[in-house]
Amino acid sequence: MPQSSLPDRSAYFVSTEWLADHLTSPDLVVVDGSWYLPTMQRDAKAEYAARHIPGAVHFDIDAIADTASPYPHMLPRPEVFSSHMRKLGIGDGQRLVIYDGAGLFAAPRVWWTFKVFGVKDVKILDGGLPKWLGEGRPTDDREVRRPPRHFSARMDHSLVRGIEDVRKALAEAAQVVDARPADRFRGEAPEPRAGVKSGHMPGATNVPFAALVTDGKLKSPDQLTKVFGDAGIDPAKPIITSCGSGVSAAILWLAFETLGASKLGLYDGSWAEWGAREDTPIVTGV
Repeated sequence: MPQSSLPDRSAYFVSTEWLADHLTSPDLVVVDGSWYLPTMQRDAKAEYAARHIPGAVHFDIDAIADTASPYPHMLPRPEVFSSHMRKLGIGDGQRLVIYDGAGLFAAPRVWWTFKVFGVKDVKILDGGLPKWLGEGRPTDDREVRRPPRHFSARMDHSLVRGIEDVRKALAEAAQVVDARPADRFRGEAPEPRAGVKSGHMPGATNVPFAALVTDGKLKSPDQLTKVFGDAGIDPAKPIITSCGSGVSAAILWLAFETLGASKLGLYDGSWAEWGAREDTPIVTGV
């Protein structure tokens, strides 16, 4: 796609300078969306309690989820999401800025979740907390309590894919893109969750999320175009993004959307579901 027709990056990101200038705006809510894999050996809740951007609330993707599901941090029902947002003080008509402690890892999942539930004005802090800290900007360790707000959750099911959608897409040779590291995709490294087999879906393509990010920031459109082109992915055709548990799949989604892709769906269960079931085909190797 010609560069002139690509979406403006400001449709997805705000700079640290912009956030610093608008931090006290009454209609702005800053959201710490940090979450880490067990292998990262980091505690998102503890890190938030010790240091967060002033006024930021913490979005816990493990708690704001379908806790009855056997799979991790699946999307909750709309009324459950609304209840959580009310408690966080996030309501209708507010502007949201999401960040995470890794730079760009879990923030896209939180950004995507808000999109699923109907929020239009939600963006990601470019460079995340590492860039904010690197510039010597202020942080706080005090508990943030915002007054409750009414939140109207309107779930857009068109953005979400279930296991039967993925089966159908694979049967039709559609583009299913897996964001897990290459060794996990090939089945050479164990999965971080007990009871989940190694390998990948037959017909899926691997684009590790780390190939899309440099220094905690999404790569440029030219760089992303090359990464996806080298993998044989066409952003103009339908795409389902997947990963280990639906978190880094949202990084793929974000990257594709910045390139103008619009036929996107995210497999919420991802490999945590596919790799745990007995009725799903699994292959190893390239």
